[in-house]
Amino acid sequence: MQKKSNTLLPAEIIYTNSNKIAAYSVIWMHGLGANGHDFVPIVPELELPEILDIKFIFPHAPVRPVTLNNGYQMPAWYDIYSLDGPDNASEADILKTVAQINDLIEAEINEGRTADKIILAGFSQGGVIALQAGLRYPKRLAGIMALSTYIPFPESLLSQINPAQKGLPIFAAHGLQDPVIPIASWQHYVPLLESAGFDVEAHSYPMEHSLCPEEISDILNWLKKVLSQN
Repeated sequence: MQKKSNTLLPAEIIYTNSNKIAAYSVIWMHGLGANGHDFVPIVPELELPEILDIKFIFPHAPVRPVTLNNGYQMPAWYDIYSLDGPDNASEADILKTVAQINDLIEAEINEGRTADKIILAGFSQGGVIALQAGLRYPKRLAGIMALSTYIPFPESLLSQINPAQKGLPIFAAHGLQDPVIPIASWQHYVPLLESAGFDVEAHSYPMEHSLCPEEISDILNWLKKVLSQN
C-alpha cells in the first residue's frame, strides 16, 4: 500500500437514506477539470433500492498546473502531458494520488465498514485512479467502476496487482464516439483485465466522453449485483 498522505481530500458526501447510516461506501473520482460536485446528481438518477444503504464520497482533486492545458491550473488527479498514448503522465505522480485514495478507504473502514463493502469508481482521469488504487489495495474491495478511462503504465500495474483483489468485479464502460479517450483504450485494457482473471462487465454506448441513461441503468444493476454479494 502507498505511503499515507497527511490529510484527507475534501469531498462531497451523499447518503442514500435520511438517517445517514451506510452499510456500503462508493468513492467516486471525477474527471480532469471537474470537481466533486460533478457526479452528485447521479445518485438520485440511479434510483437505488432503500435496502442498499450507501454512502457516496465524491472527493475533490487538488488544483494544480496541467501541462496538457499549457500549465493552466485546474482540479487534476495527476499532471497529464498530452493525449498521445497511455503513458502520458508520471507514474510516481499517479501513485501520490493513490495514497490519498487509500486514506479515504481507510477512513471508511475506521467508520465501521469493511473493505469488501467499498467500491472505487472514477470517470476519465478519475477512472485511472480508481483502477490504479483499487487493483493495488491490500484488502479485498467490493469492486471497481471504470468509466470512459484508460490504463497508463499497464505492465507496471498488472505486475503489482494485490492477490487480495483476485477475481474482483470491474464495471468497464466507454463511449463509442469518445473524442477524448478513444474507444481503442477500452478495447485494449478490458482484455488485459480479463486475462488477469478479473470479473469484467464491459459495456460500450453510442455516446462521446460522458454518461448516458443506458449506462446509468447498467451501473444500477451492477451495483445491486455486486453489493448483494457482500
